[in-house]
Amino acid sequence: MNKSTRNWIGLTALSLGVFMALLDVTIVNVALPTMVRDFNESFNSVQWVLNAYSLVLGVTLLIVSKIGDMYGLKRVFVISLAVFVLASAVNGFAPNLMILDIGRGVQALGGAGMNALAMALVAVTFQGSKRGVALGILGSVIGLSSASGPLVGGYLVAQFGWRSIFYVNIPIGIIAIILTMIYVDEVPDLSRSQHIDFIGMILSAGSLFALIYGLILKESHQHWSWTSPQMLAWFGSAIILFALFIWAEQRIKEPMVNLAMFKNPHFVGTVMVALALGAGIYSYNTYLTALMQNYMGYTALQAGTRQLTISIWSLILGPLTGYLGNRYSKKWMISGSLFLGGIGFLMLANAMTVQVSFAQLWPGMVLMGITNGLVNPLLNSSGMEGVPVREMGMASGLINVFRQIGVTLGIVCLGLVQSNVYEQYLNQHMGKASMSKAAAAGIHKALVEAGPFSGHAIAFSDRLSKMPFGHAIQQMVWQAYANGTRAVTLTAAGIVVVGGICAAVLMRNHPVKTSQRD
Repeated sequence: MNKSTRNWIGLTALSLGVFMALLDVTIVNVALPTMVRDFNESFNSVQWVLNAYSLVLGVTLLIVSKIGDMYGLKRVFVISLAVFVLASAVNGFAPNLMILDIGRGVQALGGAGMNALAMALVAVTFQGSKRGVALGILGSVIGLSSASGPLVGGYLVAQFGWRSIFYVNIPIGIIAIILTMIYVDEVPDLSRSQHIDFIGMILSAGSLFALIYGLILKESHQHWSWTSPQMLAWFGSAIILFALFIWAEQRIKEPMVNLAMFKNPHFVGTVMVALALGAGIYSYNTYLTALMQNYMGYTALQAGTRQLTISIWSLILGPLTGYLGNRYSKKWMISGSLFLGGIGFLMLANAMTVQVSFAQLWPGMVLMGITNGLVNPLLNSSGMEGVPVREMGMASGLINVFRQIGVTLGIVCLGLVQSNVYEQYLNQHMGKASMSKAAAAGIHKALVEAGPFSGHAIAFSDRLSKMPFGHAIQQMVWQAYANGTRAVTLTAAGIVVVGGICAAVLMRNHPVKTSQRD
């Protein structure tokens, strides 16, 4: 078998690993209601099945990236795959919620290695124009896995139960391990002579933990002020630890992160685009799924099927972007795609009424999908340009960290926007309903405490539906939710447009000579 064929089979193995790792960020969403019933726990408690994965993933990405650079990208990737598979098995037969939460944290540790190192392995393995195509394919897998969680999760949960979303990782993971060991070449350990920067690892992990955990708390307690003691404590700790990290890295002979990377405007532009992609496109999928299931009445599987309108474009455009990126400006392709996504969000915002239908949503969803399908692959290949081999793992890790922080930050900020607009509408219109003040106050309190996602269940409950003013309350809640979702959509539009501006201003053109041979 020639080297080119080996490389493409190796790319398949790496793509399988990334697909599993990122799919498990979103696939659990649709299984949470079933877990609530099986474990007989509150929704807030079960939500830590999702939060534990996101928290550990974000905290360990940089650490695993550096370990990969020092001890071999392939070696650490295979170990990460094995950890992920074993943790998936534990999660599948978890007898209680505590075991599942711990298993999810360990699973995220493996997922961090797979996410951080796959892109670097592809960038090292492929050269010339083939690198752009290979990174484009990997980028399409990243986009597809992040967007297809509701569909895959909905099908597995409906057909085989929630445990199947973990068991399915075992055979896929074993295949990926075997293919990686046989067909992926190890990268020379160019950084192995370095000493481990324990101080940098501890400070970076502490800073990311404080930031992400603070955002998770804010998501769970949306009525807490940003200046509340709890928020100030976590975000203040994140800032202090980050400042200490910068101070320490500038004085350590062999730092964990080469801070000179951030003196390069092109790399800064790349991570800003990754942040915008996570905060705008990926976090918005959560609210789009909630709209379809909670208010439009689709099942998880039906909602996931309709969201193929978004995810299918990653599959179609991935290899094409690699081809185009080798011949045209990645900078302007990324910037233009993000502006196109902004137009898609404006179309979605215009459709957000109480009569919203899928026929009104799909044009905007198509533009979202095209944006994701184009930007993700181009972002990967563009971010690796000019990065030395010994730092490719760290560069990949930084791009993934910014994307992951963007997702967490986006979910929290978009949630605050929706809740504020939702409550504002209820405050203005509840007094106009034909009911006693006591009844209005009680229903208003219940709807506000339930929040936008759960307000529908209260408004359309059997008890309230039978009351004389039930229909009026239902229309009010629907309108409040539509207003909130419109505001969320406009905010997402602003985020991706800012990302497009960052790409246009900061990123640089790296033309590839058409005569270059692989």
